[in-house]
Amino acid sequence: MTRYPSEVDVAIVGSGPTGAAYARILSEEAPGTTIAMFEVGPTVSDPPGAHVKNIADPEARARAQAASEGPGARGEKVANPGQAKAGVRAARPGTFLLEDGFRFEGEDGMPVAAMSSNVGGMAAHWTGACPRPGGSERIAFLPGLDDLLAEAERLLGVTTDAFDAAPFGAIVRERLAVAVDEGRTAETRVQRMPLAAHRRDDGRLVWSGSDVVLGEVTRDNPGFALFDSSLVTRVLTEGDRVVGIRVRDLRTDETHEVKARFVVVAADALRTPQLLWASGIRPQALGRYLNDQAQIVFASRLRGVETLGADAPTTGLAEYSGVSWVPFTDDIPFHGQIMQLDASPIPLAEDDPVVPGSIVGLGLFCAKDLQADDRVDFADEASDGYGMPAPRIHYRLTERDHDVMERARVEIVRLGEAIGDPLDSRPFTLPLGSSLHYQGTTRMGPTDDGTSVCGPDSQVWGVEGLFVAGNGVIPTATACNPTLTSVALAVAGARSIARRLDTEFLLMREKDNRMQES
Repeated sequence: MTRYPSEVDVAIVGSGPTGAAYARILSEEAPGTTIAMFEVGPTVSDPPGAHVKNIADPEARARAQAASEGPGARGEKVANPGQAKAGVRAARPGTFLLEDGFRFEGEDGMPVAAMSSNVGGMAAHWTGACPRPGGSERIAFLPGLDDLLAEAERLLGVTTDAFDAAPFGAIVRERLAVAVDEGRTAETRVQRMPLAAHRRDDGRLVWSGSDVVLGEVTRDNPGFALFDSSLVTRVLTEGDRVVGIRVRDLRTDETHEVKARFVVVAADALRTPQLLWASGIRPQALGRYLNDQAQIVFASRLRGVETLGADAPTTGLAEYSGVSWVPFTDDIPFHGQIMQLDASPIPLAEDDPVVPGSIVGLGLFCAKDLQADDRVDFADEASDGYGMPAPRIHYRLTERDHDVMERARVEIVRLGEAIGDPLDSRPFTLPLGSSLHYQGTTRMGPTDDGTSVCGPDSQVWGVEGLFVAGNGVIPTATACNPTLTSVALAVAGARSIARRLDTEFLLMREKDNRMQES
């Protein structure tokens, strides 16, 4: 007997924060809707979709990360930038790299493009940064963007006070402000980083994952079901309308078809276009305008503060300087994330042990010069570890990209010197793909002119009832962390489906009334 339903109102492919946002909004605004969510990876946390940082036991956390690392060999994990300098291709814990097709001769490629496969997607492993986009990062043609961003903040549980007790946080921001704030508007000055994190009553820091986005309203919805270890291999269509999905149960290797009135593909910026391609749904812009955020890192030892003792606790995320934000502006096209060194997802010190509270890591993310030829396409003659068409990444940095990155290298040294004493004389540029912020491959557009995959409500052009979600939908060149924006776009898409379901229900009820009267 299959564990899958034969038919649902909405099928969601992917359990990351955007897929979870669709399930949450539909559960709130369209009660009675039947929703099936399919995730290729296993459940690695309790509740399903929770952030692995919330797993207190280090060994259990490591097991959850390993289980998220996809099919095949696990590979080497990032220890510090020295690995990258030595040419080692290494993924962060909880993620896995493309086996091949990540770079071609004469191109820059994305040597460390990475994914995760687990319930909760990358939101089980992320840093939780949720800044709002500014300036040209914003989607000008999308109405009500600020209201959508506020709703995304609600779903993700975004706060700005989680690290208010950090002893060095205010000092770091004060020093950065002196170097940065002059001439900036209030919203672009140095400030606390908005984070998808909150404090429990006992003081413990809890990081948001898809579990927070789903919320109790979704988990208590009798019409919602989550199926892990389930590979969706095809979106099914009839004419110009979606009719369901084909899914392979990775536990039994059996294939099933599930009918659906609406399908939301919320895999990630590489695997969402992969599924559309495998389904024969191939808009002109599919996979194109791929963009990563080049990442420059640096480290500085705080000056003039009493460093904490070497025996100070460092379990999990250190809380000495918190996480601070230097916002993107169009004149200064990079976004700064400044955090305690042992909080950084990529450790920056290579030599002596870090004295807790003494060293701050700086990272600048650069906005990409968007090009249609930067893309992921797919090889029908080759397969990835799941048997799907293998991704092939074509990616080049432009002269403008190199200029922005050089400006960022100069700026990050200046910021490091403002904070304290730099550990090195030069910053380091991480290998392309390190940001994990890939965007553009199923981009949104105001009209179906061949430069976008979906419209402002995230419905794929020319395929009624098929929606896409995730960072790939973002059409602008961003430097800030994209999750808040992609969840905001998912809210708009989910509301569009809810309205259509409501309209269909009213029409069906009117039809039934007429039949009874006759």
